[in-house]
Amino acid sequence: MIPRMSQPVGLGTLTWQPALSQPHLLGGPVRAALESGSLDADQVFVTEIDPNLADTAAFCQAYESPLENSANCVVVAGRRAETETTAACLVLATDRADVNKTVRKHLGVRKISFAPMEDAVSATGMEYGGITPVGLPGGWPVLVDTAVTGRPWIVIGSGTRGSKLAIPGALAGTLPGAEVLELAI
Repeated sequence: MIPRMSQPVGLGTLTWQPALSQPHLLGGPVRAALESGSLDADQVFVTEIDPNLADTAAFCQAYESPLENSANCVVVAGRRAETETTAACLVLATDRADVNKTVRKHLGVRKISFAPMEDAVSATGMEYGGITPVGLPGGWPVLVDTAVTGRPWIVIGSGTRGSKLAIPGALAGTLPGAEVLELAI
């Protein structure tokens, strides 16, 4: 069971509000996922940011949010023979996902790479720089690094560049399609 967290702390100079109280700050797939009840929306918070500061390093510096509390979601595409697999990887911003070994082997694909920006945006329905593991297409594996689930709070995308989500790290491991493993190098 995930301990109930009442309000994000340690995430810089931002003011956080319950995500569903500010639906205009959420990308469509993110809002739909939160409204569907597929995860505990009461533990998901949102804050508005300058869209020009959506990239992790710029965001952390501008809003004094510790880098170790941010997590990046990357979309990967793998292939084995004629079978293609798309997945998302969630790792702390201080780490990198071991795509070429750990992710490739875990997905059982022969070749793997980061999905091209246009493909990731089209498949997720989210803005580049705002792609998040909340609201991804059904059936996608969401590979979550164990270090992410150990953080009290993490900052992730919201589906748009103009806001960020804060969720308890443990909640990331319960997202639809989530698999928690040692992913970072």
